[in-house]
Amino acid sequence: MVKLVDAPHSKCGTLGYVGSSPTAPTLMNTYSRFNITFKRGKGCWLWDKNGNKYLDAVSGIATCSLGHSNGALRRSLSKQLKKIQHVSNLYHIEEQTKLSEWLTENSCAEAAFFCNSGAEANEAAIKLIRKYGSKITNNKESIILAAESSFHGRTFAALSATGQPKYHQGFEPLLSGFKFFKYNDFESVKNIFEECEKSNQTIAGILIEPIQGEGGVIPGNKKFFKQLREICDQKNSLLIFDEVQSGVGRTGKMWGYENLDIEPDGFTLAKGLGGGHAIGALLVGKKANLFVPGDHASTFGGNPFACTAALTILNEIKRMNLLHNVLIEKHSDRRRVGYPR
Repeated sequence: MVKLVDAPHSKCGTLGYVGSSPTAPTLMNTYSRFNITFKRGKGCWLWDKNGNKYLDAVSGIATCSLGHSNGALRRSLSKQLKKIQHVSNLYHIEEQTKLSEWLTENSCAEAAFFCNSGAEANEAAIKLIRKYGSKITNNKESIILAAESSFHGRTFAALSATGQPKYHQGFEPLLSGFKFFKYNDFESVKNIFEECEKSNQTIAGILIEPIQGEGGVIPGNKKFFKQLREICDQKNSLLIFDEVQSGVGRTGKMWGYENLDIEPDGFTLAKGLGGGHAIGALLVGKKANLFVPGDHASTFGGNPFACTAALTILNEIKRMNLLHNVLIEKHSDRRRVGYPR
């Protein structure tokens, strides 16, 4: 019998809560787990240790861009392991350069920083906004804006930028310097800008998801995001997108910002970028390309193995014309169920 593997939402703390089983005693109790152990996968299918077959609707929590045990990914990573898997960022890394070139040639960015996860990518973005703020504030307090119901990660700065009090409980006091507005509500944003000006504070930047996931799968409103772009230009603030979930084709376009008809000053990636292998990235345009040696770093970030995985994913998405196929299927599904086009 084919079963469906699903979850309330992809970053959910209660992932697997229904019918969950105890965590192994040698693991910290950070997850409520389904009583399932998977032994192998192929494409969108998984098999557990008892031979039961499942349709994987979780995709490794939005990471397995080409499905399980993809042939191109197996071949490229096997080949890479026979050459070199990791060297320090103290040296030039050919695979890292190739990946940064691909990303900048196919996006609005001009440079990349590589790390290992979405939370790390957002931590880098928060540090970047803070550094930018130090350059423009003229001794004013620097503020970062984020949306209510947002989710940016579980590390400390990313958690502080997350507009959901339930994730803050037990970890207060959080970092200061964050204010929250209502998603898709420009009046809420404008009011905070005005309040900060009266309080001698400068808004260094806005960190926002093009589509809110934990906020209820809420797509960004084009008019709202155009207004964000305009006010950031007027007030000399950075506009940074958290595309950890929406990036790498998850919306039918390679990047989530392409659905909104604007370009951010930078955006973060992870999840689908590595196809199940650990890699994150902060991509920036000219205005936000501020880091210098010593500002930020990552031991494992951008190593040859991870970058080979990401390059394979991106090249295969293009070679297979996957995004075009997604749009065709979307319109086909709408016709089948009677949705308006």
